[in-house]
Amino acid sequence: MIDEELAKMIAKDFQPFSVVEDKGFKNYCLALNPSYVLPARKTLSQKIIPKLYDRQRESLQTELSKASAVCITSDSWTSRATSSFMAVTCHYIEDYKMKSCLLDCFEVSERHTSENLAEELLKVAQEWKIKHKVDNAANIVKSIKLLKWTYLPCLAHTINLIVRDALKVIKSTVDKVKGIVEFFHKSTTATQKLKNTQRQLGLPELRPIQDCITRWNSTLHMLKRVLDLREAIISTLALLNTPIELLYPHEWDIVKEACTVLEPFEQVTVEISGEQYVTASKMIILCRGLQIATTHHQTSGTISTENITEMVQVISASMEKRFHRMEFNNVLAEASVLDPRFKKLAFNDSTALDEAVQRLKTAAANCTRNEPSAPPGNQGEAVSQEVEKHTSTVWRFFDERATEDTTRRNPSADAILENRSYLDEPRIQRVEDPLSWWKSKAPVYPFLPKSWQVVTCVCVSSS
Repeated sequence: MIDEELAKMIAKDFQPFSVVEDKGFKNYCLALNPSYVLPARKTLSQKIIPKLYDRQRESLQTELSKASAVCITSDSWTSRATSSFMAVTCHYIEDYKMKSCLLDCFEVSERHTSENLAEELLKVAQEWKIKHKVDNAANIVKSIKLLKWTYLPCLAHTINLIVRDALKVIKSTVDKVKGIVEFFHKSTTATQKLKNTQRQLGLPELRPIQDCITRWNSTLHMLKRVLDLREAIISTLALLNTPIELLYPHEWDIVKEACTVLEPFEQVTVEISGEQYVTASKMIILCRGLQIATTHHQTSGTISTENITEMVQVISASMEKRFHRMEFNNVLAEASVLDPRFKKLAFNDSTALDEAVQRLKTAAANCTRNEPSAPPGNQGEAVSQEVEKHTSTVWRFFDERATEDTTRRNPSADAILENRSYLDEPRIQRVEDPLSWWKSKAPVYPFLPKSWQVVTCVCVSSS
């Protein structure tokens, strides 16, 4: 038992196996329990950890086997050592809660072609026995099509592409900011001088933030931090008399307005990057919200610089292209309708709404047709005995009518009534949990949750 807890600690805290050989750790364990003998490094790595892994893996496979549907997100990258890696994460719903688990993370030796990626994804899905449950890079898209799985682009990746294209408009200003930030990160003298200047000005001691090429919002954080440090940076660079090129007054305006324009994209990126709550049903609304916020900058007169005006135009055109007909995406549309916070309000296009509702009616009707009859057993026998006890000439007429009425029931009509009843219910507050709502309504709507679980487990970001 203690060995297992030790293995869990090493796994959770990313400790090396050699920790069991460290003198300090040995003394600590001895103080806690003098009778406990630490396992050897070899025993830990070859027996205890693999045994714990097998048990956890078996438990997770059992959990996944109970899921109605799963969503798989994948991401690939190349390390500084030019080794390529791929990670596959599975998302599903268990007991009306969103769950996520990393299924595999491995080195990809083959080229990142669609066929090779499809083969790797299929291998993982078959290994975990979830191939039948699986309902933005071009090679990933094509590989999904090869497997005939439902594909959704990563919204965080899409936003990254939109913003990266827009930032090209103000590249010269951003490059100047990068130069200032890199100067302070490379010079300890300049960094210390910046701290001293902040103290003299009564400002909080903050360091400039460097951006990362694969995360657009790191560029936003860099620009915002430079704005916060503007006075201290100008004073420090003047005192140091360095060749670093400072921003002109109009460039400071560009940085400020760029931060204002990009802030909503940061908010959406954070919003859709969670794994513990529903995201697919928000995608249509959030993307439209970004379009509205961007249009507001064009019409409200809040933008004064020519560069940011052009940047906003680039963003608008890119969103129009990438978000076109999003309401007609089956998964996103059905997820929005089935979210009790949004329902019909997620749609601008009535045709897209009608088509989504009709698909849900059809799915619910199929569920009613395939619904199994009451299982045999003690409960069924008790019911039969109760019926026999009350069977008489007087009740025979009613029983025949009731049986006939049940036989004539139309699954499609039942599905229509259930859909209509759901849509007529008042929407819940946006901050409430739709999963908890469906849990409370499971007895009321027996068929809709089957469709709901399939689309709700979808994550719109692989981040």
